[in-house]
Amino acid sequence: MWLSHHYPHDYDRCVRIGHSHVCRRCLWFYPVCLVATGLSVAGIHWPTSWDPWLLWLLPVPVVIEWWAEHLGRWRYSPVRNIALSVLVAPAVGRGLGRYLGNQGDHLFWAVVGTYAVICALPFFWAPRSRTCVPKSRDA
Repeated sequence: MWLSHHYPHDYDRCVRIGHSHVCRRCLWFYPVCLVATGLSVAGIHWPTSWDPWLLWLLPVPVVIEWWAEHLGRWRYSPVRNIALSVLVAPAVGRGLGRYLGNQGDHLFWAVVGTYAVICALPFFWAPRSRTCVPKSRDA
């Protein structure tokens, strides 16, 4: 469980590595995010003036996916999952780089707080276990 954070009924969201299930999103997201964080801390990043735009906008597709899956509008898609994870990872990495340089960074905390609330809403309104589109029995 520590490598996947998914229960067996959601192992379709994982890849098998040896005898372990590893979350597909995390497998792609964290390496890209950590590289972006390291580069950001080292001063290698897009222009700082782009931060307000990219830190707010790059997570939007992931948030739309989150809502759509939790409200039962979209089925899980491994390809979409990977693509959106790789899209958002540099923004999260840059945000973490800003945080590591200044733990009181207002942009970082505004983005984190806003998206935490936005993503919590469908989780509480329509828990996945009751409303997600059923998995195909053909697979």
